Amino acid sequence: MRRLEQKTQALKERAWQLKARVQLLKEQILGGGVGAQSLIAHANEMGSSFRLIKLIYTLDGTQVFVRTDETADNLYKTKSFDIFSGPIAPGSHTLSVLAMYRGHGYGVFEYLSKYTFTARGNSTFIAGEGKLSKIDCRGHEKGGPTMPMEKRPAVDCKVTEVSPEKEKGPAGTGAAPAATPAPAPAATPAPAATTPAAPGK
Repeated sequence: MRRLEQKTQALKERAWQLKARVQLLKEQILGGGVGAQSLIAHANEMGSSFRLIKLIYTLDGTQVFVRTDETADNLYKTKSFDIFSGPIAPGSHTLSVLAMYRGHGYGVFEYLSKYTFTARGNSTFIAGEGKLSKIDCRGHEKGGPTMPMEKRPAVDCKVTEVSPEKEKGPAGTGAAPAATPAPAPAATPAPAATTPAAPGK
């Protein structure tokens, strides 16, 4: 039964991603011009005290990536995720990230498994026409050992704009992509929140 539920969830996630890609492609076509490209990636850099159980990316109000693992057994093992790669309408865009973690510990720290921690991040960027916008986000722990557990999870995003590689000429020369900061990148992680797990779980 669990295997069937996992397959059903995977199909739903795939359907959401396809729907998001179709919508973004439609916007790119209606926008005219040569359009723009976007490449979004996520790195999981959390420590052993946090296990990733849910990761959601939303671009301009449309979910483009969803992964869940309520058992906290497998998702946390993935250290990098390819979130989105495809055409996007030139102009301003907003990327929102929600990462949810379950506490993990042994011995006197076993109580951490009763809590979940949420980190949110937002990034606004401008996709230039004919350009590739690269957004690299990472889930990580901020602060040191004295930082309360519920305030440690954070999500930061870095945006760069890359010129597409030009085709090489007869002499085999070609300009390499030039990376420049995006016109208006902004990553603002919101404070993490904690919610005790339901009793008996």
